[in-house]
Amino acid sequence: MALLILGLVLFLGTHAFTLAREPRAALVARLGEGPYKGLYSVLSVAGVVLIAIGFGRYRAAGYIPVWEPPVWTRHLALLLVWPAFVMFVAPYFPGRIKRTLKHPMLAGVKLWALAHLLANGDLGSILLFGSILAWAIMARISAKRRDEVRDHGGPVTFPAGPKNDLIAVAIGTAVWLAFLLRLHAWLIGVPVLPGAGA
Repeated sequence: MALLILGLVLFLGTHAFTLAREPRAALVARLGEGPYKGLYSVLSVAGVVLIAIGFGRYRAAGYIPVWEPPVWTRHLALLLVWPAFVMFVAPYFPGRIKRTLKHPMLAGVKLWALAHLLANGDLGSILLFGSILAWAIMARISAKRRDEVRDHGGPVTFPAGPKNDLIAVAIGTAVWLAFLLRLHAWLIGVPVLPGAGA
């Protein structure tokens, strides 16, 4: 559990630091744009690695139950993750989805984290997905307060157009199905559906 917590502090801490605009600007001025981005990337990747190792060790040691989610929450979570994947793709294909949500990637993270909180009642999952949900909410509030609205992460986008929503839905659905049928079991070690990833 300690590695999981350290990973969350490292990953979410680096991301939360970007919300503090003045300290971030001061650090960029001191280090330079390139070194700052390099350090940010290294710390973020290290956080992800520690989260993966820490959560894996926590699962291997045995879950610490907090509450027992009803079976229907797992089915609901499957459905909620689908639009979350579409939202992850939408910033790269600006259309009505992006225009309506303003920050679709952050909306997707919130929906993804909420879905996992609904379906998992153990301490490690609550800590992991609850922390990510809290960060995404803070990041969205911070983005709302900024005068200039920009894409979170600044993805390179295709020219805006109505067809982009269809592209975002198609790609998001394809990735969702891939996770549903194989990738979740392969990457996370937990099959979403019985026999998936076998």
